Amino acid sequence: MTPPRGSLILVPNTLDFGIAGEVSDIRDVLPATVIRTAARLTHWVAENAKTTRAFLKRVDAVEPLAQSLQTLSIVELPRPQKGARAAPAADLSRLLAPALQGTDLGLISEAGLPAVADPGAALVQAAHAAAIRVVALSGPSSLLLALAASGLNGQSFAFVGYLPIEGTERGARIRELEALSRRAGQTQLMIETPYRNEALLGALLAHLQPTTRLSVSCGLTTVAAFTRTDTVQGWKAAPTALPSDVPAVFALLAA
Repeated sequence: MTPPRGSLILVPNTLDFGIAGEVSDIRDVLPATVIRTAARLTHWVAENAKTTRAFLKRVDAVEPLAQSLQTLSIVELPRPQKGARAAPAADLSRLLAPALQGTDLGLISEAGLPAVADPGAALVQAAHAAAIRVVALSGPSSLLLALAASGLNGQSFAFVGYLPIEGTERGARIRELEALSRRAGQTQLMIETPYRNEALLGALLAHLQPTTRLSVSCGLTTVAAFTRTDTVQGWKAAPTALPSDVPAVFALLAA
């Protein structure tokens, strides 16, 4: 008789990883159910094992772990080979072994919701293919928080990830996204490595039309979090400096 299978549980992480300053209490960001679930899980698949251990130390301070941190199984997601969109299926099946053997398995990224603007979607897909129950727990998503705080169109939106770094390509992509936004009335969301926040903001202000609305959300869920939404013309008239060490979400909606 085949033993019952465990579930793949998508555990949200806080959004303050790597941000300088006082770390927020996880109880202010994550629901109690998430903390209790994280405390009982003994097997994990992680974007980064080191940051997962740091997360679990914070959990342990609130809800004691089921077993010591040193004895937990934390396996990192395999990185796709260059040019590939996902890791080989064999690698993903290996990661799902605990769930196939009846043990619940946690999936966690460095920040926010697993598999949303983060690695992990291929593992979730493999779990569905293997008839493993997938459970997504409630938690912070920088994209949705930024969208909600922006005042832009939350009925139609798209996340486009990172823009090209090279200036000419980046400018062309910005104009393309603005045209799409104008045509479809759709908010376009993007992110950047924090130390390039100012560079992306400068490129957006240089290539977008004056009436296009631009929103920037920095350090969401932290004490110093802020969101500013204004027209490009308004941004240029009253500049706002962006930190180089705090994650930001950028959003635009063309008039």
